[in-house]
This record gives sequence, structure tokens and C-alpha cells, in this order.
Amino acid sequence: MTSSAEVAPTTEKFLGPTDQALHHASRNVPTSTADTLVEDALAAMRGKRFDSAAAVAVIDARQRLRGIATIEAMLAADPGQRVRDVMDSAPPAVAPDTDQEHAAWQAVHRAEPYLAVVDGDGRFLGLISPQRLLGVLLQEHDEDLARLGGFMRDVESVRTTSVESVRNRLWHRVPWLVVGLLGAMVSAVLMTAFDAQLNADLAVAYFVPGIVYLADAVGTQTETLAIRGLSVGVGIRRIVVREALTGLSMGILLAAVMWPLVAMMTANFALALAVSLTVIGASSASTVVALCLPWLLHRLGRDPAFGSGPLATVVQDLLSILFYFAAVTALLG
Repeated sequence: MTSSAEVAPTTEKFLGPTDQALHHASRNVPTSTADTLVEDALAAMRGKRFDSAAAVAVIDARQRLRGIATIEAMLAADPGQRVRDVMDSAPPAVAPDTDQEHAAWQAVHRAEPYLAVVDGDGRFLGLISPQRLLGVLLQEHDEDLARLGGFMRDVESVRTTSVESVRNRLWHRVPWLVVGLLGAMVSAVLMTAFDAQLNADLAVAYFVPGIVYLADAVGTQTETLAIRGLSVGVGIRRIVVREALTGLSMGILLAAVMWPLVAMMTANFALALAVSLTVIGASSASTVVALCLPWLLHRLGRDPAFGSGPLATVVQDLLSILFYFAAVTALLG
């Protein structure tokens, strides 16, 4: 194989445990060799359908991964440059049996829109696309919420909920999930409202999954504390000030870490500032939401263990997206 033009896209899907990285990888992605001209690699992609075209896997004749080049970097390449000139020669990569949550965090930590899966000999097995990475993060977040300690009025209520019929289980849970579904639709509408920003700079889209996940993670920690406090008689008013300050402080710390990483990756200081400001705002807002919802449901006589998680996730995600694109619009024009 000498160029991406000689590689026909496949639709190979990997089987195996669904919680491992290989299950989420696809070989139906653009590939190339390091010596291929960038313009030839881009031309070879036209007319083909891929599971994801956010990045090009650079492999050698023995199918070993040599690097990854983002489409953004290739589109910005000068005439005559080769793929090796624009690729990341040390891309984030994981083994096939890597746990999916650890794998997704590798990509988030590096702020990359891709994650490679390679075997012990370095042979390329596939790329995990941004959509799959976001799906893994959301799945893991939902599992974390499911592990939260529940809050009930008495021990008998806990026992009843644990052994109740399927009909009652559905009655208690489905309405909240319907709210979550509606929130997901609203999020999609919000994203379409910012097509101009996304089309102007593809890098803007790279950080949406990480921002949403960080905001949800900060909120989940606060929500756990709030529900546990309610279960032992500690009211929200006793913790609201300290917890709100904690959320703000965590946002500032996370923003301080992300700013130089985003700036180095994109060479766009305005985008780095937008990401950092969004993390501060989203972390602070998520903390407040995670405090208010359990309190409100408790006052209404509803079980916070069922409603807080789905509702908080919807509100936190919507606020995070709004904060981010507002910052992008203000700073990037």
C-alpha cells in the first residue's frame, strides 16, 4: 500500500466485549502512508463514505500505525507537503482490551477528536470516532449516576422500590427519561443554531464532548453529596455556599490546565480562552443545578434518586453548550 487512494474503505465491525476499546473502533476511516502528498490523500477521500473522516490514520506496508493527521491539519497544509509533515507521530493509542472509559479519557486528556486502537505489535486495528467517544462518555456517566446512593423517606420505601413490579419501575423512571430525550432534542437544535461557527473552524467541535463531560462530572460529584446529605438530614442550605465555591474553584483549576493544552493543539488563543471560560462557567452552573434539583424534588415529595440525575444532566448539558457557543461567538466572531 502506497497511498490512501489504494485503500478501499471497509465496513468491518469488531465484536467482543462491549466495554473494551476494540468494540468501538472502526477500520472504515481514511488511511494513508507517510510519503503520500497531502493533496493526493485528500483527493483519494472524495467519493467515499467513512464512519468518520475527522482524522486520517497513517500506516506503513505492514499495517503498523505511524501517526494520525487531522483533516484540519491536512486542509491547512501547503502545496507539496506530505502527510508526514502534518501528522501527529505520537497519537493517543490504546490496546484492544483497554476499558472503554479509560480509552475515552485518553482522548479527552489529549483534546483529540480521535483515538487509535493498535495491537501489541503496533498494527492498526481502527479509530474510535468522536461520536463513539462521546457515546462512551455519556454511557459511563449514566452508569455513574446509576451507582449513586438513593434517597428515600424511610427504609421501607427503599425496600419497596428494590422489589417493586416492572410496571411500577417503568412508572417511576420513564417520565424522567422522556424529559432527558426532549433535552437531547433541544441540544441538537442548539447545535444547528451555531453551524456558522462550526463551519468556520472545525476545531470548535473538538471540545464539545470534553466540556459537556467535565460539567456533568462536576455536577455528579455535587449531586452525590447533596443526596447523601438529605438522606442523613443535612439540608442543602448548610452546604450550598461551600459547595458553590468548590464548583467555581474546580472550574478555575480545570480551565488553567486546559488553556495551554488547547492553545498548543490549535494555535488559537481565542479558542483556548473560550474553552477555559466555558469550563469555569459550566462547572459553576453544574454545581448549582446539582444542589437545587435534589432540594426541589425533596420539597415536592419526589424521590431525588430517580429524578435528579436525568434532569440535572439535561440542564447541565444545555447550559454547557450555550456557554461554549456564546464564548466562541464573542471571542472568535
